[in-house]
Amino acid sequence: MVSTKLPRQVDQSRIKLLAFGFTHSVHDHCLFYKISAGRFLALVVYVDDVLLSGSHEEDIAALKLYLDQFFTIKDLGFAKYFLGIELARGSHGLYLNQRKYVLDILTDVGMLDCKPASTPLPTGLKLVAKGGVPLPSPDRYKRLICCLFYLNMTRPDITYNVHHLSRFINAPTSLHWDVALHALRYLKGSPSTGLFYPSSGSFSLEAFSDADWGACQDTMRSLTGYCFFFGGCLVAWKTKKQNSIATSTAEVKYIAAGSCCAQVLWMRQQLRDYEVEEKEIPIMCDNTSAIAITQNPMLHSRTKHIDVRYHFIRDHVEKKDITLEYISTDKQLADIFTKPLCESRFEELKHELGLIELS
Repeated sequence: MVSTKLPRQVDQSRIKLLAFGFTHSVHDHCLFYKISAGRFLALVVYVDDVLLSGSHEEDIAALKLYLDQFFTIKDLGFAKYFLGIELARGSHGLYLNQRKYVLDILTDVGMLDCKPASTPLPTGLKLVAKGGVPLPSPDRYKRLICCLFYLNMTRPDITYNVHHLSRFINAPTSLHWDVALHALRYLKGSPSTGLFYPSSGSFSLEAFSDADWGACQDTMRSLTGYCFFFGGCLVAWKTKKQNSIATSTAEVKYIAAGSCCAQVLWMRQQLRDYEVEEKEIPIMCDNTSAIAITQNPMLHSRTKHIDVRYHFIRDHVEKKDITLEYISTDKQLADIFTKPLCESRFEELKHELGLIELS
C-alpha cells in the first residue's frame, strides 16, 4: 500500500488512468481498479491524495512511473499516515488507528490530563433535547461533535455515542456538553485503540442487524444499528434513527434488517469489481418474528403499514441473494451500535469487532 500526491486535475487524472487500463468503479467514484491475468491493482483518490495497492509491487512501480510522466507526483513511499489515519504494517496484518487525532482533540478541549472513563456513555443513559441549560455558545459543541464524526472512521466503539450526541447539535445544553466530555474521558483511556486486519482470511461477507425500539425519548423513533464483516474483519458499520415510529419490536427489527439488506447489496456489487462473487449473504438478526415476516407472505396484513421500501428484503430472501438468520441476543455484535452498554458487555463486543489497543 503506497501513498502519493497528484495535482488537482481531476478530469485529466481520470482520462490517464483509464488509458492505463483502469476501470472506474460505478459503486465508488473514488476507486479505480485493474484486474489482468490474476494480477490486481487498485487506486483510491481523495482530492490530491492517492493510495495505491496491488498484488505485485512491480505493477505499483510501473503505475507510479506512468503517472509521474503527466503529473509529477510526489511519492511518499509505503503508506504510514493517510487522511489522519495511521497505518501500521506487519507480517500478521494491518493496524489502523487515529491516536494523534485523538490527542489533538483532547488538547483542543483542554482534556489531555483528564481522568479516563471505561465506556463512552454511562450505562443506560438516554439524553433528551430539553435537559440542562442551553449553552451560550454552541459552536464549541458543534466543533467537538464534528471531530468525533471523523474519528468514527476507525473507532466503531464510539459510533452510538457520536450519533446520540449529534442529535442535539443545533441546540446543545450543559448536560449534552458534560456527556460529550465523558466521551473524551473514554478516549483518554484508549487513544491507540484501532482496527486490526489480519493478512490472511476468507472471502466471505456477513452482516449483523439490530435495533432499539423507541430509542429517541423526544420522538419515540427507534434506532437501527448494523455492521459488516468481510473475511471475519469489520469493514463497515452504522447507527441511524429510523424515519417512522414502529409499533412493535418485530417491526423495528424488520425495518433495520431492510436497511441492512440495502447496504449488503451495495457491498456485493462493490465486491464484483474485485471479481469476488457472493451469494446468500447472511444477515444475523435476534428476532424470530422479524425473520418470519420476510418468509411468510400471509403476515402481510400485519405489516402493510410499513413503508414499502423495506419490503424489498422479502424479494431478495426469495432470490437467495441474502439469508436472514437467527442469532441469540448475547451474540448480536450490532448491539454496541444501538444502546449504551455496561463495561463488561462493551469490552466483549469491542474485542469481537476486532478493536485492539497498542501501546
